[in-house]
Amino acid sequence: MSQTYKELLQQREALESAIAQARQNEISSAVSKVRELAAEYGLTVQDIFPGRGGKTGAVKSTSKVAAKYRDPATGQTWTGRGKAPKWIEGKDRTPFVIA
Repeated sequence: MSQTYKELLQQREALESAIAQARQNEISSAVSKVRELAAEYGLTVQDIFPGRGGKTGAVKSTSKVAAKYRDPATGQTWTGRGKAPKWIEGKDRTPFVIA
């Protein structure tokens, strides 16, 4: 028994719809169960997912780096890190050093 392309597409759409509905039902059931267990044991989000949410972990410190070079024409500065700006690119950097 051979089915046409259109019939197979219709079957696929029906199957995908049934899959989506079954998934949604199972997710809903799982969420309810998780909430029930969390309430029963007094669990917090931090208990269940340590390291997420809140600022209990190590804080990454960022510090500014002092500028090493200055363009005398414009006053722009550069730390010497990353890509060199156009005003110093390919030139001897000695005359631009900030003393």
